[in-house]
Amino acid sequence: MVTRAESAAATRDALLHAASDLLDHGGPDAVTLRAVGARAGVSRGAPYGHFADKEHLLTQLAIDAWHALAEQLRRLQHDGRLTPAIRLKRALLALIEIGRERPHLYALMFHTPEGDTDALLESVSASHGHFLDMVANAVGDREVRRYAALLLSSAHGIAGMELSGHLGTEKWDTNGEELVDMLIGSLQSSAP
Repeated sequence: MVTRAESAAATRDALLHAASDLLDHGGPDAVTLRAVGARAGVSRGAPYGHFADKEHLLTQLAIDAWHALAEQLRRLQHDGRLTPAIRLKRALLALIEIGRERPHLYALMFHTPEGDTDALLESVSASHGHFLDMVANAVGDREVRRYAALLLSSAHGIAGMELSGHLGTEKWDTNGEELVDMLIGSLQSSAP
C-alpha cells in the first residue's frame, strides 16, 4: 500500500519531470502550473499544492540541475583512473554539455531566481566545492579561486558562444573541446 507521503513524492516527481519536458521543448514561457499539471496527468490543483508559483517550480528545476552537476563532479573528483587535468577537462565539458543539450535549463541555472534562493545557493555551492577541489588538485592551493573563476567563466563563455552560434569552426578554426584543452594546457604551464 502506498503511503500518503509516497504518493505526494510521486506527484511532485511527476510535476518536475513534466516541467522539465516543457522547459526543454518550449522554454520558460511554456512552463505554467496548469500546463505542468496537465502534462503530469494530475488534478488541476495538484501543482499548487507542491509549488507556490511558477518561479518556485523553475527554481526547483535549477536546484535539481545543480545537484545533478554536483554529483557528476563528485564522481569525477574521486575517479582515481583520471589525471587531475582530465578530471578538470571533463568537469568543464560537463557544464558546457548542459548548455548544448538543454539550453533553457542551462540559462535557468544562471538566472537569479525569485523562488528558494537559499536552496539554490546551497546546490550551486556543492558544485563549486567539488570543482574547487579539482582545480586545487590540478594547480595546487595557491590562487585556486582565481584559477577556478577563470576556468568557469571561460566555460560559461564557450557555452554562451556555442548557444548563440558565434563559436563556429569555420569562423574561429576551433571548437569548445579544443578551447577547453587550451585552457587546461595553459593552466598547467602557468601553475607553480
